[in-house]
Amino acid sequence: MISFKNLIDINRSSEVPVFIQISNTMAHLIKRGTLAQKFKLPGSRSLSEELGVHRKTVIAAYDELTSQGWIEVQPSKGTFVSSKLPVIEPQALLNGRGIICPKGEAAFEYNQRKKLHRRDFAVEDILTIDEGIPDVRIAPVQEVIRHEKNILAREYNRKHLSYGSVYGDGLLRHVLADYLHETRGLNITSDNVLITRGSQMAMYLATQYILDKDDLVIVGDTNYWTANMTIEDRGAKLMTVPVDKNGLVVDAIGEICRSKKVKAIFVTSHHHHPTTVTLSAERRVQLVQLAKEYDFAILEDDYDYDFHYRRAPLLPLASADTDHVVYMGAICKIVAPAYRVGYMVASKDFIKEVSHLRRIIDRQGDPILERAVANMIKQGDYQRHSKKALKLYQERRNNFDMLLRKYLREYLSYSVPEGGMAFWVGLNKKYNWDVVRDECRKRHLKIPHAKHYDPFNIGHNHNRFGFASLNFQEQEKAVLILSDVLRTIG
Repeated sequence: MISFKNLIDINRSSEVPVFIQISNTMAHLIKRGTLAQKFKLPGSRSLSEELGVHRKTVIAAYDELTSQGWIEVQPSKGTFVSSKLPVIEPQALLNGRGIICPKGEAAFEYNQRKKLHRRDFAVEDILTIDEGIPDVRIAPVQEVIRHEKNILAREYNRKHLSYGSVYGDGLLRHVLADYLHETRGLNITSDNVLITRGSQMAMYLATQYILDKDDLVIVGDTNYWTANMTIEDRGAKLMTVPVDKNGLVVDAIGEICRSKKVKAIFVTSHHHHPTTVTLSAERRVQLVQLAKEYDFAILEDDYDYDFHYRRAPLLPLASADTDHVVYMGAICKIVAPAYRVGYMVASKDFIKEVSHLRRIIDRQGDPILERAVANMIKQGDYQRHSKKALKLYQERRNNFDMLLRKYLREYLSYSVPEGGMAFWVGLNKKYNWDVVRDECRKRHLKIPHAKHYDPFNIGHNHNRFGFASLNFQEQEKAVLILSDVLRTIG
């Protein structure tokens, strides 16, 4: 004899009607084989008394189950689990209730992509030296909200709530083309621009079309970890060249090109990730010339072009050649990471082709946010915030440098970055970053995983310390904890 009182939990404070709670649980019991095919259910009066509900509630639940095909009423005989359902082998229930206890593992085969596995730099409510991200506390949230409200307040703009172009918002593409021409010297139109959800999406889309299995891609011997994963996930092979104070050693790229077929080069030209060095003007010219000579693609990730402190930034490679360069950037690096608006700039035919893949991955981005960003750029809000952030981050860079020299001079070596939002710090080789990280964690300070910046195991013993998201007090607290850890384990 089945006790429905022990199988059906009723939450009277739930927004889900009680009769739906009953019908849903009974449907689960049938699907799991607890209530077998042709099983006779108790009468509505009997079940209502057992569950402590009104009889009409049970009748409503039975009506719902009947309409869904789970049960059937046989005149003068009663209500039964449908005879049309297949026989289901009973499965164990969680705590005897009507919900099955899953095994927690997929019951089907699937491909595992181990190279994509990485411990996330998860957001936690503890003091954190990140990898170099903006301070979300200064994000122009009110400006974004104001522009979004202005868009939605007009009846005419409600069309943006529907499906739009897979290329992204038309106004943003037009405004970005003008903005990138003015600030970066890119000779482009809106047809050269595809809006994406950040630069990483642009990178993924580009590699899907440029690379095939076993294609050769050159990267720095220190390189952006996610870019490496994206390239290798496509089945391409990575070959490294050294990175010095002037960026990628382009002469080494030329030597490889003379003996092997190179399909693409990945470069963060403005501030190399992770070392922060800038690719020199001479090497930029050399690299573009090599691309023309050997017909390879240049994947240029310009993730923090707007943050340069010493002088005007060098123009990107794409300013000289959009036929060989796929240029990628992100609005979210200025505004806030959660505002997922990025872009890809390339030849018109390439943008058109890539849009077809974008269609089946994401269909489109956030049209209202994209239109709001376009208006922010048109009206100067974006530029004003960028200048404000640049000034603040330069002050924080200088303060972080002062603190490192004051408290960690004997442990760390580094060069003050000319731009960006992070320092590239080398740790005295008698210390191990994993040990330092664990000890910092005990003191409620989180620092990045140094192993992420040495994917090819060259043993440089460096780490990437972001300074932009920490105010002066937070910087000092973090550096003092680091100093205490290093003294303790020394």
